[in-house]
Amino acid sequence: MLLILPALPSVGGQSDPDDLPSKLQTTPSADAIQVDPKAAEQMGIKIAPVLRQRLAIGLKATGQIEALPDRKVAVTAPILGTVVQLLARPNDAVEAGAVVALLSSPELAQLRVEATQKREEAEAERQQAEADLKLALQNETRQQQQASADLNEAKAQVALSQERYDRNRELEAAGAITRRQVQESQAELAASRATLTKAQSQLGELQATNQLSRARAAVAVAQAHLRLSDAAYRARLQQLKTAVNSEGLVTVTAPISGRVVERPITPGETVTVEAASKPLMTIVNAQQVWATANLYEKDLSKVAVGQTAQVTVVSLPNRTFTGRVAQLGAVVEGNTRVVPVKVALDNLRQVLKPGMFAEIRILTDRTPAAVLAIPQTAIVDNNGSPRVFVQQRGGFRPVEVTLGQTAGDFIEVKSGLQTGDRIVTEGAALLYAQSLGGAGIPTDNDDQPKAGGGTKQSQLPDWVLLPIGGTIAGAAFWLGRRTRPRQKRPTPLGNEKLKYETELYLNHFQHSATAHPKREEEPVEPQPPTQE
Repeated sequence: MLLILPALPSVGGQSDPDDLPSKLQTTPSADAIQVDPKAAEQMGIKIAPVLRQRLAIGLKATGQIEALPDRKVAVTAPILGTVVQLLARPNDAVEAGAVVALLSSPELAQLRVEATQKREEAEAERQQAEADLKLALQNETRQQQQASADLNEAKAQVALSQERYDRNRELEAAGAITRRQVQESQAELAASRATLTKAQSQLGELQATNQLSRARAAVAVAQAHLRLSDAAYRARLQQLKTAVNSEGLVTVTAPISGRVVERPITPGETVTVEAASKPLMTIVNAQQVWATANLYEKDLSKVAVGQTAQVTVVSLPNRTFTGRVAQLGAVVEGNTRVVPVKVALDNLRQVLKPGMFAEIRILTDRTPAAVLAIPQTAIVDNNGSPRVFVQQRGGFRPVEVTLGQTAGDFIEVKSGLQTGDRIVTEGAALLYAQSLGGAGIPTDNDDQPKAGGGTKQSQLPDWVLLPIGGTIAGAAFWLGRRTRPRQKRPTPLGNEKLKYETELYLNHFQHSATAHPKREEEPVEPQPPTQE
């Protein structure tokens, strides 16, 4: 940064340092300005040698900081409704998926009521089916027990009849009984066998009874009705990609992690899903941002994706952010012949805010050979001529330099310095202010020594050295006005000419004596005042 301070002008074409108040006088020096080491430390003077280095050459463009498209999201209402509560305020940090707003929706409220009614009906149906199933199971159990008892009894009767039949046959063979008695026992055995068959058949029928099957089917149907009772409600929520809380309010969640930068809506407002509707809030994740600018068509061949770029913003003048070219526009705009370029920057501390104006410098090349380069903070401007303070013989001597191309914080020096020269890199402006005198800064061409020549030590006390720069700058500004006329009040003399004399002011100290009107022998018409 170049600090331009005007040299102190002279009054009436002559330099007279004694015209300044004693508090602001600085001992002029032909060769160098000596500063006490303690005072130099208090003034923040830093010295570094001049070195040769290859400077990075780049293209400069002015643009602004922007949020990445997928990291700036407007949170909108998923359905027509009324804002009940906003759970995130501007500048609040939110996580993805966190609930940020609650809405009430008439449509979802109606679907919720219908789903509740259907669920209650399905629940009653299920309970009845389960009761019927329980009764059927009880009946089946009793019938199975009875059938089992009948089966066992039939089996016992068959065994008894078989035994009787076999015995009667033996007795018939022995001639103890008649043929008729054998036939009766045989008929009894056949009847018992038929009873056993019937009992077995009844037990099998009980295991596949229709009543139990119907009861079980009724329970399954009731359970299906219960599951489908809120199917329309859940399908609508799925379609909206949202959820509701226990009170039936629609929950709106943050789609990304970030910080709330805007919340134009207020509780109680009705919101819609139309594109023109106001969003509930805007969330920005600025941990990575873009610096965007426009490049002229003729410079496109010098820029490629991946090149290093340096970005500065006005609000952070002492910081340089480094990133890489992320995108180059695919189309040249017809009227301006420019192409947009985007530089990706890490912004973990989020000091770069979307919308900030930025200066972008894309590093496209380096100087073919090392050149003399110094920090731009080492340069002061003396009436359009750049100067650098070189440390010599225990003092600091201003040297005129010729500058070349700029590369970031450094600038090329074409003449005036040599490798190894120790120069003031910080605090040069204060030295310049201290060196101000009637003739400005002494240079290498000042061959005529000042009064009391040689290098002189500044006679200012240490407590004056720090504010001396600001004070001298103010003095230079007021003296830059040089002189101003002051009109005297006319005297009662009729044909007397008004005389205008100048007065010099510095920090409200009156330097020249008050002028008095003078008589002239010949009357002369008053002339308008002129500025010296």
